[in-house]
Formats: sequence, structure tokens, C-alpha cells
Amino acid sequence: MEVKNFEVWDYVVFAGLFVISSGIGVFFAIKERKKATSREFLVGGRQMTFGPVALSLTASFMSAVTVLGTPAEVYRFGASFILFLIAYAFVIFFTSELFLPVFYRSGITSTYEYLQLRFNKPVRYAATVIYIVQTILYTGVVVYAPALALNQVTGFDLWASVFATGIVCTFYCSLGGLKAVVWTDAFQMVVMIVGFLTVLIQGSNRGGGIHNVLEHATNGSRLHVFDFDVDPLRRHTFWTITVGGTFTWLGIYGVNQSTIQRCISCKTEKHAKLALYCNLLGLWIIALCAVFSGLIMYAHFKDCDPWTSGVISAPDQLMPYFVMELFATMPGLPGLFVACAFSGTLSTVAASINALATVTFEDFVKSCFPHLSDKQSTWISKGLCLVFGILCTSMAVVASFMGSVVQGALGGLLIGITLSFWVAIGAFVYPAPPSKTLPLPLSIEQCVQSNITATVAPQLSSRPALAETWYSLSYLYYSAVGCLGCILAGIIISFITGRQKGQDIDPLLIRPVCNLFCFWSKKYKTLCWCGVQHDSETEQDYLDHGSAWKQGVESALQNGLKQEGLAQIPGYNPKDKSYSNMAQERITNF
Repeated sequence: MEVKNFEVWDYVVFAGLFVISSGIGVFFAIKERKKATSREFLVGGRQMTFGPVALSLTASFMSAVTVLGTPAEVYRFGASFILFLIAYAFVIFFTSELFLPVFYRSGITSTYEYLQLRFNKPVRYAATVIYIVQTILYTGVVVYAPALALNQVTGFDLWASVFATGIVCTFYCSLGGLKAVVWTDAFQMVVMIVGFLTVLIQGSNRGGGIHNVLEHATNGSRLHVFDFDVDPLRRHTFWTITVGGTFTWLGIYGVNQSTIQRCISCKTEKHAKLALYCNLLGLWIIALCAVFSGLIMYAHFKDCDPWTSGVISAPDQLMPYFVMELFATMPGLPGLFVACAFSGTLSTVAASINALATVTFEDFVKSCFPHLSDKQSTWISKGLCLVFGILCTSMAVVASFMGSVVQGALGGLLIGITLSFWVAIGAFVYPAPPSKTLPLPLSIEQCVQSNITATVAPQLSSRPALAETWYSLSYLYYSAVGCLGCILAGIIISFITGRQKGQDIDPLLIRPVCNLFCFWSKKYKTLCWCGVQHDSETEQDYLDHGSAWKQGVESALQNGLKQEGLAQIPGYNPKDKSYSNMAQERITNF
């Protein structure tokens, strides 16, 4: 494969991303040095505003895998990926109206604290351990996969980029805490959008304008978006994307530590919701940029596909190869796109390191050492950021040796995880046949003959019966399988071992969504509450006067939320109808 190397200006632009990101960490380390508390370090003193948090949320979950993978997905399978805009809207609505109020009002820092309040400690610790393992594994792949793709196309040093990413992220996370992560994410989000815009503008000009691009995409069947086939084995249909995609992203947004941690860092619940809804706009913008980049790339390679012809060896190399061709005579712009891709990587890795440090400190360290001083807590938090930065970077090295890129509650959790792993691993070993994935045709008619490498079709080994059904399930349904498996198993085990009575459940831990559908009848609302006392005086007092802040929740984790007399710190604003995280000290808002 022909490798087109970076020039000096490309390295300068790319290096600027790392220098500025590190500088933000140093800035907040100096600025916040007198506010040395773990609360300030891990959740920004709970005084963040919605703007930077919204940008941070978008950047954190739009990694380099999105920047490089989504255009290639559109190039190969068509623009049906745009239906994720619908899934994103559902996800943000459910997160802001269903999950966020429960987490925010309870005053918790780790999302898994909720599991102890609602169930018990074993469930909390099991979920925390699973999250830590999964996040380290995921972060390693997020660092390594795009670095490998860029290395093979641009000649950019693989291990230099991997270790630079790990070192820089660990550096500014350990120094500046959540505020540094949020503001660095905001800067990296801007870089991502600028990088995409350069590709869209130059690519559409090279393709003869957006009209010609869409015409070529139509002729190549890339604009066939709405496929209402209900077959769950089909890779992308309207239903797999809107339903399966909603389940998948709810796991990422609704209950993910990284998301909730940013939301509860906001100074009021209203700011937290605004951050989520503004973040939805950011998700739409990035998704649209990625989809149109894929269409422009198809219009450019419609008569000579570099993957089929053997010029590149994998689909994730399509976007870097396209960029190097597009900006061959424009030094600095290839570096800008690589900075765009690595902005996604940096933001994702930084968010993961910060979230890992938070759950470890809150769920394990504070449980074992409940009387730590503020200074000790801060230094331990910084040390955890350093440890997890090293672990995530080490996992990227490990990824280079791998292939392609309560009783009822506890039982349900384990069964849900087992089902998800079973179908995912089965699909990895026995990939779904083309009759289910339906890749669109690619052409090499106008390729230069010398550039074409003969490819031999892989010989399929004998496949078990499950390979044609269970293992061929669309990857977007994996989360749905795990979620529904967890719920059903939890219900069954709870009935066998003895279910919990509704009146024994604290109403603050349950979001009564049935109120939205039974607003016209108090009788039916009460029936749907299943015995949970949502109209109790305790809950009404809470809603009227604000939440007990962190100290109250920490006491509740040991004594239960039914205990009367939790200290009430004013935090409810009747005018805005929102709740505040009132700090004991005035903290400058950014």
C-alpha cells in the first residue's frame, strides 16, 4: 500500500492540539490550587454551567472511531446511519427526563451509589467492577485502532501517537480534574467540527458540488435510508437503528458514569438538562458531518474503490486515505484532520480516566477509608487518574495483539452481561453473512491496473446453526438483549426469592414515568406506582425545599434514606423550578 507521509506543517498543526490540551490542564491546576477538595477535583465543585458541559458530552462520546468509522460505514452500506438522529433524540429525552432527575436529586457522585441505595452493596460493587473492566478495555481500543489506521495510510508513527495520547490525557486529568477535562473537551469539539468542515468543503468542490455528490450517491444506492424490514438479523434497518440504537446509546448516556458525572457537576438541574439538550444538537452536527463525508468519499472513489483494489487493507483506512488525496497539495490540512480524529480520542480517553478515578474513589476508597481529609482525598483522586491513565495506555498496547477492532438485581445483572457477551463473541467468531449485512456494490473499473491487488475470497468454515440466527443478530440489538435479559431475570428471581413491597422503596429512587401517561387520573397513576409512595410527605418536602447534599447521602448509604432528619440544604429555586448544588463556598463559575 502506498503511504503518503506527513509534512512539517501537518506535524505542527497536530502538535498544537496536544500543547493546547496540556496547557488547559496546567491552567486549571494553577487556578484551582487553593480549592483542594476531592469534590472540586472530581465534579468541579458542582458549579459548572451548561455550555462547556454540553460540548464536553458531545466530544467525549464522538471518538476517533466515529470520525473514521462512520464515513466508512456510509461509504459501504449507505446513508441509513442518519437515522441515528432519531435514536439520539429518544436517548437524550429519556436521559434528561427519566435518569437525570433521580441521579441529580439524590446528590450521588458515582452512579453505582444508586444501586446500593436501591438494592445493596454487592450489586453496587459488581456493577462498578464490570464498568471499570469494560471501560479500560474500550479505552485501549479507542486509542489503538485509529492510531493504527492513520499509521498505515499517513505514515504517522503508531506508538508515538499512542503514548502521546495516553501521556497528555493522564497529564491534564491528573492536574486539572473535571474542569480541565470539560474545557479541553470543549476545545477538542471545535477542532473536530473544523476538521470535518474542511473535508466537506474541499471534498464537495472536488466532486463538482453537493448536487453532483448526491447524484452519484443516489446512483450508487447510498441514499436508500428507510428500510422498514423488521428482521432483527439485518444490520441496519429503520427498526434496528431507532430501537436498537436507542437501547445502545441509553447505556452510554442514561446511566454511564462519564455522562452523569458531567451532568451532576452542573450548578442546577436546569443547567444539567440544558447541557443534555444542547449536546443533542452537537450529536446531530457530528453525525451529519460524518454521513456527508461518507457520501463525498463515495462520489470520489465511485469508479475506483481503494479497498477492493487493494490500495488499502481495511475499511477504517478509507477516510485517512481520502483526506491524504484530497489535501495532497495543501500542507497542514491533513494534520488538521488527524487532529480532528485525535480530538475524539483525547476527549474519550480523558472522560474515561476521570470517570474511572471517580467510581474507584467513591465506591471503594471512601468505603474503606471514610474519614479521609480533603487534602488526602484530592491526592488519592489525582493518583487514581495517574494509575488509570497508565492502565488505559497499557491496554492500547495489549490491543495491538488482538484481532479487529439484591439477588434479583445481581442475578439479572449477571445474566444480562452473559447474554450480551454470548451474542457479541458469537458474532465475532461467525460474522453475519452478506445476505444480512447487505454491503452495497463498489467499483474498480477505472483503477490503474498496476494498483489492483488480487484478493482471494475467504473460505468459510463450517458454521453452527446459531451462526445463521442468534450470532447474526444486528449489533445494535446487543444492548437490548442485555437490558431485557437483566430485567426479565431480575423479575423472575425476585418473585422466586420474595419480591420487595412498593411501600418499602424510597420514592426518591424511582422516577414515576407513568405520570406522563396517566396524568388525567390520580387513581390510575397510583395504581401504576405499584405501592411506591410518590405522594408521601417526605418526597413532597424534598421537592419543595431541595435535596440533602452529599453529606446526607453518604449517611443514607449506611443508614437508609427512610431516616428522618437528614440535613436539608436549600437548593430549590421556585422561579426556575430547578435544583441547585449549593456549595459551602462561593466558586467562580466558568
